[in-house]
Order: sequence, then C-alpha cells, then structure tokens
Amino acid sequence: MTTTTPPRPRPFGRALCAMVTPFTAEGLLDLDGAQRLAERLVSEGCDGLVLSGTTGESPTTTDAEKSALVRAVAEAVGDRAAIVAGVGTADTRHSVELALDAEKAGAHGLLAVTPYYSKPPQDAVEAHFLTLADASGLPLALYDIPGRTGTRIEPETMLRLAGHPRIVAVKDCAYDLLGTQKVLARTDLAYYAGCDEYALALYAVGAAGYVSTVANVVPGLLRGVLDAFDAGDTGGAAHRQRRAVALIEAMMASGLPGSVTAKALLNSLGLPAGPVRAPLRPAGREVVDGLLAEYERLVAS
Repeated sequence: MTTTTPPRPRPFGRALCAMVTPFTAEGLLDLDGAQRLAERLVSEGCDGLVLSGTTGESPTTTDAEKSALVRAVAEAVGDRAAIVAGVGTADTRHSVELALDAEKAGAHGLLAVTPYYSKPPQDAVEAHFLTLADASGLPLALYDIPGRTGTRIEPETMLRLAGHPRIVAVKDCAYDLLGTQKVLARTDLAYYAGCDEYALALYAVGAAGYVSTVANVVPGLLRGVLDAFDAGDTGGAAHRQRRAVALIEAMMASGLPGSVTAKALLNSLGLPAGPVRAPLRPAGREVVDGLLAEYERLVAS
C-alpha cells in the first residue's frame, strides 16, 4: 500500500537564486544590470529571487540602494517570481526599518539573518524575529547561517518561532541535517537549502527548494534537479546534482565568498555583475580561469 504526503508549503516557489547585486565599473548600483540579470534568471527557471542577501553584498549596500534594487527588480519581473528582500542586520530597529522599506518597495517576502557579532542568547534571537515578523505584513524567512553570524537558531527556538503566522520559511545553512529534519517533522515551515551541495538532499526529505548562489550562473541546470525529482526520476535528479558538484565546489569552497566567484563568472560571460565592494576583492586571473573551465565542462557535458 502506498501513501502520499501532502506537499509542503512553498511560499516563495522552489528554485530561488541568491542574486548578486550588479554594480557599475565605478562601483555604483547598476539598476539596469539588475533588471537584465533578474529577467535572465526568471526566464531560465528561477521562480524566486533573493535580493540583498549574503551573495548580494548586503553589508556594503545602503538602505536606499536596497529599496531601489527591490523596486527595479519588481518592475522587471512583476509577478513571474517571488522577490524576497534581505533585511537582516545586527540591530533589531534597523531590521524593522528595512522590512518596512522593502514592503513599500514591492517585495513579496523578507529574509532575515540571525543578528551577528553581539551573539544574542536564544531568547533574544526569538524576540528579535518575533519583533520583525510583527512589524510588517510580509511573510518572513529565517536565515540560519551560524558560520557567518556566530549564533545558531536552535531547533527548539525554530519550533517556537514556527507558531507565528508570518514566519513561514527557513533558509538553511546550518549544516545540521538531523536538526532540520526535526523541525520539518513538527512544523509546516518551508525549508530552503542555502548550501548548493545540500539542495537535493534536503529536497528529498521535504524541503521546499533552494536559495542558490550557483544559480546566478546555471539557473536552468539547478532547476532541472528539482524537476527531475518531482517527476519521479530520482536517479536523474541525483545525476544532475552530481554534474554540478565541481562548479559548486569551485564557486563555494574555494576560500572566496560566493559573491566574488559568482561575479567573476558572470563578468566573464558578459552578464551583468560588475565589481565587488570593499572589503571584498575581485578574483584573480587564475581563479577566474579555473571557474570558467568548470563552467565550460558543465555546460558541455
């Protein structure tokens, strides 16, 4: 006897790209480039775009730039993709201000990282996210990435936060598959793999999809992993995931941030990206050549 499990909520779609923030050669916000990149990503399979996240270099963009980016991308893609605005900061008041700005600018949802540097205890983490969820009418995704923030959203905290009607999703970069499954088993939170190498593994145990940096470069290939799995072709899904491993490793495990490697590849392919902002530095020629080699091997295979 076979049983079917009702599909989990997918408030922002399945295939989300953590989009880079294009800049001009002079380092200014490139809104035209952002619109062209967003259009390409959506046309090649992304049903959600995360703006001003880690890959979007949010620590070095101003509040006004963040709002302008949301407006420009919303104008470019309309309702063809969910626009999720990163509003996480180390300051609860500032995060609330960004959330309200994003709502006015046309975002469909919010993404908020755990407050960083101050290392708040779990009761303070919980209070921070509840304050943020109460501040606007938009659905909120929690961004659990302790490797950058220094603070985990512990599974028990996640279980309590899941009771808020506007806390609907998690971008999971905690590298804790057991903890993720515990929360999946006890809540309706939509989990999105935030680490490209985990995309299929989390999807197979009930995640809603992924938020991918590598999708800036190969959106269609990564979307194909989910499509194959949903069609019942689990072997094909695994094959597609394995095909992407070398590029994932080159972009995400080379010792450079994904924003640096993604922009290096996009620039080399003639796509909108531009420079990274200091303190980040552009990838060197040897790194760029290696990235291009992996990209070309992947698209040729």
